[in-house]
Amino acid sequence: NWGEYIDQSVLDDFEAQTGIHVNYRTFDSNETMYSVVSGGGANYDVIIPSDYMISRLIDEDMLEPINFDNVPNFSDVDPSLKNPDYDPENLYSVPYMWGVLGVIYDTTVVDEEDTGSWDLMWNEKYADDIVMFDNSRDAIGIALKRLGYSYNTTDPAQITAAVDTLIEQKPILQAYCMDDIFGKLEGKNASIGAYYYGDYLTMVENNPDLAFYIPEEGTNLYVDAMCIPKGAPHKENAEAFINFMCSTEAGLKNCEEIWYSSPLLSVREALDPEVSGDPLAYPDASILEQCESYTNLPKDILALYNSEWLRLKT
Repeated sequence: NWGEYIDQSVLDDFEAQTGIHVNYRTFDSNETMYSVVSGGGANYDVIIPSDYMISRLIDEDMLEPINFDNVPNFSDVDPSLKNPDYDPENLYSVPYMWGVLGVIYDTTVVDEEDTGSWDLMWNEKYADDIVMFDNSRDAIGIALKRLGYSYNTTDPAQITAAVDTLIEQKPILQAYCMDDIFGKLEGKNASIGAYYYGDYLTMVENNPDLAFYIPEEGTNLYVDAMCIPKGAPHKENAEAFINFMCSTEAGLKNCEEIWYSSPLLSVREALDPEVSGDPLAYPDASILEQCESYTNLPKDILALYNSEWLRLKT
């Protein structure tokens, strides 16, 4: 799973109820997870990648179909999140959490007139105080969206132009990072970064100077989902785990710990109305119109991403 993305007590609850022991590990990007799983470096029973990576794993025959007879709690998943574009027949995945990406900034450092756009992350006024995603899909995606292009463009010229703007941004960055973005923004070690609304709700409890906005050029709506890798050694245990994570009890614990948006209808009903009615946590149509989800890209475009990312980093 991703870092900072679970209430650890739900693992204890699952073990107590089933007697199945959980070995829990985290990864910092979809690409890191992919390299480990595709390289055969570990025999995981459950992985929690994001939408576009699930599509890639399906295309490359790297996932087991889920026996939904063993996951009856799937019935509680919001119908709007079933049969998604990345898994159109809903054979391989069960939603874990979902939400929107935006810009988080420190209101004591950043002038309000500079906010509203992705441009804030290119503003030289805040040099050495900006952190950026350290993975190609998210970083190039932000640059594409800033230029008015789709996250899923297959136009090499647009992708190259996006990386050119990242090269322009690079000198003013404090760092490229992943899970560290959370701690840097919350701890006032950086003042500007792109991150997720669920994490923002956790950060702002400890640092009330933070604020969040969806950039006017648009942003990412993502879903992270539970999947079973091909050849998983304990498939039925994996399905028992997925079913447990879709229980109201586990879902509510998770939601109240990490504040991401739950796909479970019963959890939304149990949440404080102030949370369930938050238009950024459970976006209304006006928010969704500003959002685009990632899809899997053709192999030649993935190769271009890799070479362009190398050009940026070196």
